[in-house]
Amino acid sequence: MTEPPTTNGFDTGRREWLDDHRDEIRAQGTEQRWPRGVLRGTAHPHDWNTRHWSSRLLHRVGELAATAVAGVVAAVGVAAWTIVGVISGFPRWWEVVLYSVTASVTFVMVFVIQHTQSRQTTAMQRKLDELIRATTHTDNDLIAVEEATDEELQALVDLNFRDRHEQQRPDGAAAPSP
Repeated sequence: MTEPPTTNGFDTGRREWLDDHRDEIRAQGTEQRWPRGVLRGTAHPHDWNTRHWSSRLLHRVGELAATAVAGVVAAVGVAAWTIVGVISGFPRWWEVVLYSVTASVTFVMVFVIQHTQSRQTTAMQRKLDELIRATTHTDNDLIAVEEATDEELQALVDLNFRDRHEQQRPDGAAAPSP
């Protein structure tokens, strides 16, 4: 796969690269284009093996945990464990196993959720950057603004508040957009 042309604006070279890239994906077959679910593959099977093994593992655990079956299994497990506790009189071993299992599951799920959120946030930022790049009346300085320092972000917030205030008419209504 070739790299996209690097430009500040959205030009025909970048458009051609995107069209070629989409054609490459379509040529791989439409039956695996957007599969979902634990056992049916990933949304992007062509680059699945290029991801780090830990990323693939966390992705699979996250997919499994997000299914309705996982919720039902968890509910049945909690009900069964409660019944075992009632029948055995809630002994000390019951509590130790309960606390150990819940702590372990919580610990693992924190990393699964963090990994998933990080990937989704990164993907969303790239999509927003592409929209900014493609729109003619936008400030290209906002591309990758999430990497800015706190001072730069605060300056942008102040600028946006100032712009919004200047757009307001004296009667409180917003001025028409240019």
